[in-house]
Amino acid sequence: MSNCPPETAVEIAFAGRSNAGKSSAINTITNNKKLARTSKTPGRTQLINFFSLSDPRVRLVDLPGYGYAKVSLDLKEEWGRHLDDYLQNRSCLSALVLIMDIRKPMTDFDRMLLDWSHRGAMPTLILLTKADKFKRGPAKNVYFQVKKELEDHASILDVVLFSSTARTGVDEARSILNALSADVLTREE
Repeated sequence: MSNCPPETAVEIAFAGRSNAGKSSAINTITNNKKLARTSKTPGRTQLINFFSLSDPRVRLVDLPGYGYAKVSLDLKEEWGRHLDDYLQNRSCLSALVLIMDIRKPMTDFDRMLLDWSHRGAMPTLILLTKADKFKRGPAKNVYFQVKKELEDHASILDVVLFSSTARTGVDEARSILNALSADVLTREE
């Protein structure tokens, strides 16, 4: 945590399973293909990465992925400690974007993060990524299943079908994040 930038900006953290498309989602939402490093190999995001936006009062944070990455157990545990430390102790963290691959939603770790966001009243946006991998009907079925499972979760801002490739849900995600940032900044003034 000592290597993190000063807590002078609102931070919106992107979390999710390795290979769920966190970095691609960040790049697509910001319309900058080279902002967050992407890779076909899961687990490439190994540090907490901070991205300043055109408004210096807002930062996006790419958290290390969890679960799938083919790395040592010790390294996975270290990532877990950094992730936990960031989520528990970063006072400028204002929202969470939980990235779930539409083909594997609601993993145990997703549920742990959702429990944490619920207990802490952390506004949470869920992006069901890789929505282009399903036809519209099956994608909507997963969408409705996730919405139903989370209907009592007061901190959920929305669930969005998202695809970086097909650019599905991009405008919706941007709109929600822009409104959230504006709201948080207004409250802080």
